[in-house]
Amino acid sequence: MMHDVIRLKNITKSFGGHTVLNDFSAEIPLYGVTVIRGASGAGKTTLFRLLLGLEKPDAGEIIGMQGRKPAVVFQEDRLLPWSTALENVALGSDAARADAALSRLGLCESMCQLPRELSGGMKRRVAIARALAYGGDILFLDEPFTGLDEENKRIAARVMLDAHIPILVITHDDAEADLFGEYHEIVID
Repeated sequence: MMHDVIRLKNITKSFGGHTVLNDFSAEIPLYGVTVIRGASGAGKTTLFRLLLGLEKPDAGEIIGMQGRKPAVVFQEDRLLPWSTALENVALGSDAARADAALSRLGLCESMCQLPRELSGGMKRRVAIARALAYGGDILFLDEPFTGLDEENKRIAARVMLDAHIPILVITHDDAEADLFGEYHEIVID
């Protein structure tokens, strides 16, 4: 059964004796955009990793992710250096979806280039295109606009919103959060 929210109930997660999240609870609506904020080291990326099932909580439970197909833009671009932009984006989808996502992000001329031939901002757009082409039903974005100029930030935000799926975004930048228009906010302290 799909839920209209993801519920985090009393989540605790520690690494090597250092508690990152302690008895953390929140509800993440599964519509629109939710911005996750907190100081550096507060546990934002750990929260994403828990939601994605890449880490297990030491205590507590996560309800509402079962049966979901998340698409993710990590802090790092994570591109295969031996594959072209198009091949990188098509990894979890197909060439037609990859071509369309790259085109929407303004990378028509760069599809056949390897990552080493791309600027930092272009690599970032390739990573965004890969998540969009994947066709997930919820989009996880961890500092998605790193390396993008203002125009490409606006374009990327519009393209992500056009996917019409729930978006969870970690950003330290209010102006970047505002690119998504109205949003819900969760603060981790």
